Amino acid sequence: MTSATVVGSGPNGLAAALTLAAEGIQVHVIEAAGTLGGGTRSSELTVPGVIHDECSAAHPLAIDTPFSRRFDLAAHGLTWRWPEVQYSHPLDGGSGAAAYKSVAETARHLGKDGHRWRRLFGSLTDRFDDIAEDFLEPVIHVPKHPLKLARFGAWSGMPANVLARWFRTPEGQALFAGCAAHAFRPFTSPVSSAIGVTLGTAAHRYGWPVAEGGSASISRAVVALLEEHGATFETGRTVTSLAELGSPDVVMLDLAPAAAARVAGSRMPRRVSRALERYRHGPGSFKVEFAVEGGVPWAHEPSRRAGTVHVCGSLAEVAAAERDTCAGRMPERPYVLVCQQSVADPTRANGDVHPLYSYAHVPAGWTGDATAQIEAQIERFAPGFRDRIVGRHVRSVPDMEAHNVNYVGGDVVTGSNDMLQLVFRPRPALDPYTLGIPGVYLCSAATPPGAGAHGMCGWNAARSALGRLDPTAFAPAPPAEAAARA
Repeated sequence: MTSATVVGSGPNGLAAALTLAAEGIQVHVIEAAGTLGGGTRSSELTVPGVIHDECSAAHPLAIDTPFSRRFDLAAHGLTWRWPEVQYSHPLDGGSGAAAYKSVAETARHLGKDGHRWRRLFGSLTDRFDDIAEDFLEPVIHVPKHPLKLARFGAWSGMPANVLARWFRTPEGQALFAGCAAHAFRPFTSPVSSAIGVTLGTAAHRYGWPVAEGGSASISRAVVALLEEHGATFETGRTVTSLAELGSPDVVMLDLAPAAAARVAGSRMPRRVSRALERYRHGPGSFKVEFAVEGGVPWAHEPSRRAGTVHVCGSLAEVAAAERDTCAGRMPERPYVLVCQQSVADPTRANGDVHPLYSYAHVPAGWTGDATAQIEAQIERFAPGFRDRIVGRHVRSVPDMEAHNVNYVGGDVVTGSNDMLQLVFRPRPALDPYTLGIPGVYLCSAATPPGAGAHGMCGWNAARSALGRLDPTAFAPAPPAEAAARA
């Protein structure tokens, strides 16, 4: 029987494992941590009964993908919950802006910038299913929808400061800037608008939902399906060499590129290992989980109903914070991303004590403490916030890397989103998942389409592997049959 070993159980490792197992391949998953899930783990970090997401929180790109359509995760416990406001951006003095699932409603609240918001996101939202079908694949491929992708690319290729300034009001500029900052890139760099355009459009097409009960519900659903297909799991084991794995037909590495090169050792062609060792990582994240009694008292009222709040102030402030962070300087007022999951999913809270997820963009490898700066940024737009804090859990940049070795230097998106690397991640190759070793593949967020709990890096890598296997060596099996064989 054809066999596969998957090293790493993040959302992409698990997606690769399930994609292979569903084709009748016997799959074994090895995880270095004590629990499965990688970036989709959740736990009680502050107050008993208050559920915090340990990395990924909102999931705008996980709703409608080839992977999510292929597997019925809802039947295995995954339920999506949407906030009323998908994301918001408070400004000083109680003003701000908010993005709703409806383009028209968002535009209506943006006043003078309403028609510009509709012009940018209206047509893209209507076409986003087809656009996403193309950008969820490797960049180097024959597009299925070239005209729609070209329109998307015309907006995405701009530097973020150029596209943000196309809006005329401070509110419109800030609403786009907060979204664009997810790229961890200077706003002057080419294609730094791409992630802002993508996530902004996804908010109107799919929303920015959270998984009921915590992001761990995503990995639990995938694991449940894997168990039905007879997959096996091993936790608490760090793989340091391919030689430790025996001789499976397929090996999937849900690892950062340099770690994959170390595990492969001399079996990897030198040209490939050099490329992986040169892979560039982005800035770090300093994360603080709060338990907050009564929620956050945002002065900007729509932010109280938002699942995600971008906290940094004006376009100029966001751009300055990202410029300094990417240059290795810690900003006095960093960009802070806040998630209020219990706004959409009350099961996360314990009575009136709510989880608050926050992280600041900080320089790569930064060893300082940003707790006070994060609190100051939130307090700035929500006076009285500090008085409501009843618990904290701090995860510094070194802690982030220790928590998940793929977060090199605290880089939670597994790679710099500069223009060349967006196109050629993790290395220039027609098939970016191959590693120059027959049967061995990279499936982490360092591969296309990049970061997120969508599982598409794993899906794409597994489809690449399946295309190279002898079809007579394996055959799809119903879950019950596969479990019986196991």
